[in-house]
Formats: sequence, C-alpha cells, structure tokens
Amino acid sequence: MRQQLERIFRAGLAAVAPDAALRRHVRREGDALCVDGEIWPLPERGRVLVIGAGKGAAPLARAMEGLLGERINEGAIIVKYGHGMPLERIQVYEAAHPVPDTAGQAATRHILRLAEEAGPDDLVICLFTGGASALTPAPVPGVTLEDTQRLTASLLACGATIQEMNALRKHLSAFGGGQLARAAAPARVLSFLVSDVIGDDMGVIASGPTSPDASTFADCLELLARYGLEEKLPPTLVQSLRDGAAGRRPETPKADDPLFRQVCTRIVAGNGQALAAAAQAARELGMAVHVRERPYTGEARECAVRLMYEAREEARRFGKAGQTFCYLAGGECTVTLCGTGRGGRNQEMALAASLHLREAGESRITALFAGTDGTDGPTDAAGGFADGQALAGREAEAREQLAQNDSYTALEQAGLLLRTGPTLTNVMDMAILCVESQTDGNAA
Repeated sequence: MRQQLERIFRAGLAAVAPDAALRRHVRREGDALCVDGEIWPLPERGRVLVIGAGKGAAPLARAMEGLLGERINEGAIIVKYGHGMPLERIQVYEAAHPVPDTAGQAATRHILRLAEEAGPDDLVICLFTGGASALTPAPVPGVTLEDTQRLTASLLACGATIQEMNALRKHLSAFGGGQLARAAAPARVLSFLVSDVIGDDMGVIASGPTSPDASTFADCLELLARYGLEEKLPPTLVQSLRDGAAGRRPETPKADDPLFRQVCTRIVAGNGQALAAAAQAARELGMAVHVRERPYTGEARECAVRLMYEAREEARRFGKAGQTFCYLAGGECTVTLCGTGRGGRNQEMALAASLHLREAGESRITALFAGTDGTDGPTDAAGGFADGQALAGREAEAREQLAQNDSYTALEQAGLLLRTGPTLTNVMDMAILCVESQTDGNAA
C-alpha cells in the first residue's frame, strides 16, 4: 500500500512539473509569445530580461530558454541550495530557505538592479514558484538581514499562515507586494507563477512581486499583536512598520496603481492539477476516489486526525466492497513549536495520524502526507506515511516525540519517512488516505 501511495503522489508531482506546465500555457509564434491565446510581441528595439526565484524556478527558466533562445538578453534566478541546473543565458544563484541568507540578499540586489534598468522598450519576464519569499530578501532601509532572519524564525515558530508571513515580508522588503513591478516600470512585465498557496492568490504567491498588494502596514502591526511578536522582534523592524502605518514610508502598490496596466500575470500550475493527476493514478490502480473540495488548513496534528475521520466517513458512504477507497486532499497546515525536535508539518501530520490509528485499533487505513517540493521543514524528508501498525510497542515514546515536535525521529525509527529529494516544483502539500475494504459487503 505504501508503494501505491507513493505512486499516486509522484503522478501528482509529474502533472505540476514547472517546465511542462509553462509549455502548456505559452508557445512561440514567430517574434511573439502566445500566452493562453494572447499575443505578446517581443521587443523590436528593446531587450528581453528573464528574472525569478523559487524552488522550481530553474526548470521554468530552462523552459523559457527553450522558447526564446538567443532572444533572451540577460537573466537571473534564485533557487534553494541544491535546486539549480545549468542554463545558457540565465544566471542561476543558490541561496538559503526557509531562513534567508547573504547569498539570497546579494542575488536579490542583482535582480532588482536588472528590473530597475529596464526601459519602456524592454520586456521583463518573471518566473516565480513557492519558496521565492525567503529566497529574495531585500530589507528596507533601517532593517538588516539579521532582522529579517529573526522575523522568519519567529513566524515559523508561532504558527503564522503563509498569508500572514508574506504580508509582513512585503512591508519589510523592497521586492514583494508589487514592488518588483514598480522597479521594472515602465517596461512591460509578463509574470508566470507556480502556486503554493491556498486559493491561488497571486498577491500571496512568492509574496506577490508583480501583483497588487491588498495588505497594509496596519495589518502587519495587528499581526505582531496577535502573535505576541512585538517584544520578540528587533525594535528597528517594529519601528519600520510603525513608520509605514504613520505614512512615513510608502505603501506597497495597490490594485488601482497605473503601473499594473503594463503587467500580465498567469498561474501555470497549482495544487488542483496535482490532485487531479493523483486521482487519475489512483483510479488506474483500481481504487474508488474522492477529492476533498476545500483545502485543508489548521494545526497539523489536529488536521491529520480530522482527515482520518473524513476518509472513514467518505469510504463508508461511497466505498464499494472489495475495492480500496482513496481520499485525496491538498492544503497547508501550520505547526506551533513547543519542543526542540526535528520535523515538518507533513511529518507531524503523519505521526499524529499514526498514533490516532494505533489508539483507535484501525488497521485498514494507510496514508501519506507530503510536501510537493520534496522538503518538509528543515529535514531531508518530503513527509511521512501514517500506519496504525508501525508504532506498536512504541506508543508512549511516539506521543512524547510528538509533544516535542520530533516527528522526524519518530517516523525514521518506524520506517515511515518518505524521501524524494528536490522535486523542483512546489504546489503546497498533498494528503493521500487509502481505506482498504472489508469483504463482508461493508466498504468501511
């Protein structure tokens, strides 16, 4: 069953490979790009610049090189360490994720410089995937990289959502929240995104470098108060947000800003495509399939148990005797750190689900919780399997490991980790739960 779960997961990954996704939406027609049927002429006198960032930015850039070749005058992208590949006309930088580093800061300066140098006759093509927010640190004056690192670490520990994290990042950076588009004006900007956020909000993906920003400095101050972060963060960082709220710093560009008349943004891949392909793979394995309509969110360990109940109920209602039932869901949970162990949100879900199955005496459900980027938290695992049998005799130790956020150790000891290596894509997480049928006419 674990082999089948991994096969289903990898089918979902294949459907959202960034290079193939880009080619489904974009083709070359002579001296123009056709983007979903819309013609974008290449510059007659100006330059074509390609810039971007994210865990899957390298295959996106490779696909763009395949489309444009020597028409690309210059370019630069930033990827996570170990996620690069050789390119001919676009420079590849590697940097740290999820906590930014000096390499990312230097590379971001280069990309901003390219954007600022673009003129009215130029076309700036932007390529962004999940992970770009951390890979593109561009602290505003008065805020240091160390301040940004402390902010990121605090947000990861407190359980803030990606929307909340990115709202703060946008207002403490010169890159996100439409500010890259502002830097590139008056050039035309064509932006392609691989979505890793719930609802495919283009203002949140990669912190929205070329999209209008709906959040404000006032929202950011409210977030600091909500999570009790004001006393934990550097005073310079908090003061920068207060200055913005008081009008002493410019807001990020909003939807009515004229600069966006020159900007076109398209999402080329997202979680829904991955789930659809995974569902088809499950059907090809002879399973009955149900895809959860709403993305899952919330605290990881609570969400895992909720999905277990949902899978059982859906199997009871719609499953058939003699046929395995596959329940698929996509989303992104949060983890509030209480201990000092290692793990990630998917591993925490897998451990919590395994404990739940063990305590319930449930042997017919096997599940996989995994990040589509191949990296779950600061570990080498993409996620983990949930299995009610694997923790036999180790329940007390596993409960303590869960309390310490040490899901990686627990799953490794039980042989439940999934390691894929870098997938070079990122469309949030996937939960795949298989309920094996009984043979007495009751599916569940």
